[in-house]
Amino acid sequence: MSNPHAVVTGGAGFVGSHLVDSLLDDDFEVTSLDNFGSGRPENLEHIKSDRFNSVEHDVRNPFPDLDDADYVFHFSSRASPKDFESHAVEIALANSEGTHNALEFARKHDARTILASTSEIYGDPEVHPQNEEYNGNVNLRGPRSPYDESKRFSEALAVAYQEQYDLDIRTVRIFNTYGPRMRPDDGRVIPNFLSQALNREPLTVYGDGTQTRSFCYVSDLLDGIRPFARAEKETAAGEVINLGSTEEIKILTLAETIIDVLDADSDIVFRDLPEDDPKVRRPDISRAKQLLSWEPNVSLESGIKRTLPYFENELGVSID
Repeated sequence: MSNPHAVVTGGAGFVGSHLVDSLLDDDFEVTSLDNFGSGRPENLEHIKSDRFNSVEHDVRNPFPDLDDADYVFHFSSRASPKDFESHAVEIALANSEGTHNALEFARKHDARTILASTSEIYGDPEVHPQNEEYNGNVNLRGPRSPYDESKRFSEALAVAYQEQYDLDIRTVRIFNTYGPRMRPDDGRVIPNFLSQALNREPLTVYGDGTQTRSFCYVSDLLDGIRPFARAEKETAAGEVINLGSTEEIKILTLAETIIDVLDADSDIVFRDLPEDDPKVRRPDISRAKQLLSWEPNVSLESGIKRTLPYFENELGVSID
């Protein structure tokens, strides 16, 4: 029996490249599709397996001819808030036309599809913590809308494909995730704080720092995605699950924690809060616990320590 073949869009990205590694560890044949807009070829350079193939491709275009695929992991899209304005159209199309192309490819091959959605579909939530039944509070014309609304459309399109074509589509709503291979200039808060601390700069906190997030280390995220993808059709087809940490923390406390873990000599400065920045964000993971017996295990302090060497190497600096 041949190894299952998985196609991973965004396979050179932060989460995508770790997903590629985990699938290879699980004896998959893996094809990565990435246009290297935000994904980085060096995230895949360590892979020597003959079961891996990297194809430069933009998902906004129809997929190239590939061998039969058993799984499609649609993980392509810029996710950094700093890109929401400068790459707004690209983001909106990656999550609309790109999802259309991914689902058409899946339909052609009758492939099980795992769709990467996001906690951003909940917007600035009025329900806390956020469960999968909550429809969100999103500004459809705000600065975050190209990402937020296109991800919401991506889910709607997936549901339509599943109902009309009887495809097995599973959706993962990913909450704030961090770890090695995040770009230092990514713009999300942990890369920002680590880069600023390593460069001996003040850590920039937006607003008064009382807004909350929960941060999931990338290996914990993958430990949820893998069993969700492999679960029996009767258990998981059509399901949507939140994956993320339930360890909620204020952004100001996060800045203080990073300074403490790195023993950094950095001050904290405050800037105006961006428009539509969510006040709270924490997943209800009851469904993932029930379906997969999953919950994250890596503490924030441990995850930061695991992530630090990568940033030191990328920036060419050390906290010592």
